[in-house]
Formats: sequence, structure tokens, C-alpha cells
Amino acid sequence: MDPNVNAALEFLFRWVHVVAGIAWIGHLYFFNFVNAQVAKTYDADSRKKVVPELMPRALYWFRWGAAYTWVTGFLLAGLVYYMTPNLVPADSTLGMGAGIGISLALIVVVFFIYDALWKAMAAKEQAGIIVSFVLVAALIFGMSRVFAGRAVYIHVGMLFGTIMAMNVWMRIWPAQRKIIAAIKAGTAPDAALAPMAGMRSKHNTYMSVPLVLTMVSNHYPTVYGSDYGWVYLILLVLAGWAATKWLYGKSASPAPARF
Repeated sequence: MDPNVNAALEFLFRWVHVVAGIAWIGHLYFFNFVNAQVAKTYDADSRKKVVPELMPRALYWFRWGAAYTWVTGFLLAGLVYYMTPNLVPADSTLGMGAGIGISLALIVVVFFIYDALWKAMAAKEQAGIIVSFVLVAALIFGMSRVFAGRAVYIHVGMLFGTIMAMNVWMRIWPAQRKIIAAIKAGTAPDAALAPMAGMRSKHNTYMSVPLVLTMVSNHYPTVYGSDYGWVYLILLVLAGWAATKWLYGKSASPAPARF
């Protein structure tokens, strides 16, 4: 591809990617840090009036923000990693074709592994968190044996983003549609829907913080280019999850309700 065309497309896709990501993650934080607390104050009449008006509007921007973020992110990966030497180390015996194949395979299977894990461990959250972290750490180490340092960081963001987008379209949005329809009809929604959607939204929130870090990691070659770059990334994921836990605690405190 002509370098000028490549640069123009990368510019366009990155712009859309960032704007769509703001819409998506902004609504994710609204749901988890604001609305989740306000919803606890609703009585039955308030819920019937507010939820059918608020949630469809918010979920519209939420789900389409997720879709555009993921699509443009995948296109950027094609331009920046699949069509350049950035994917695998210069001295790697693995060809670009094999590297691309591994990357695509991870993108395809990652949600289904995550989904199966959390269907099995939904009632054992603490154990599920430990298993998830071990799997993420093993994945980062494994990718560090295959991909260049910069590509390892971006792949963690790509895989988290894929899980998050699939959660939105395959778990959260379908559940919310059923909940909203039941509230409009004045009937009780399936009791299993809200906890499942809430758990997946919570997971998305936890993944979003390290995801944002990986999206800007290309500015820090001394980190991703280090011999211990993969170790730093594991620790940064853990730090991101700890920061998210603090944000949840802050959202449930009296402070956000004060002017």
C-alpha cells in the first residue's frame, strides 16, 4: 500500500477509534460508577418511569461505541501490525504469516474461553478472579515468546477489547433488552438477567483501565522494549485492576453525591 494512503487511513481510523472509545468507556463508567448507585434509590414507580427512558438511550451509544471502537481497532491492527514489521521481532524465526495467524486465532477464541470460564465460575467470583489473572499472566508470557514487545502490549488491549465488545453485544445488551421490556410491561424480569449483565459490565470496567494503558503504550519503548517488558505488563494489569477496585469503592462512598 502507498505509504501516504496508509498514513491517511491510520489517521482516520485512529480518530474514529478514540472518539468511539470515549463514547463507549464513558457510558461504561456512567453505568458502573454513577447509575449503579442512583438506581438503588428508585422505588417501583421511579424505576418504571426512568429505566425505559434512560437505558435505551444510554445503551444505544454504549453498544455502537463498542462496535465502532472494535472495528476501527481491528483495522488499525491491520495497518500497524499485519502490514508492517511491528508484529514479530526482527530476529524471529516465525514468519509474518504465522504471526498474523496466531494473532487472529487469539482474537477469535479469547471471548469463548473467557465466557466459558465465567459461566462456570459466576458463583465463585474470588476464585474466578485468581484463575483469570493466572490465565492473563500466562497469555502475556506466551505472547512475549512470539510477538515483538510493542505488539504484546497492544495485543493485551486488543484481546481485552474483544472480550468487552462481545460482552456488550452478546451478554449485556440482550439482557438489558429483556429487562427493559419487562419493566415496560410491568412484570418482573428474569431474576438471573441483572446479575449476569452486571457482572459482565463490572468485568468490562476492570478490563478497561489496563486496556487504555496498552492503547498508549507505543509511546513508552523503554517499557515494552525491556527484557522484562512482559513482567511489567503483568504488574500493570494488576495495578489497573487495583485502581478500578478503588474507583468502585469511591463510587459507593458519599463523596460523589456532594457538590
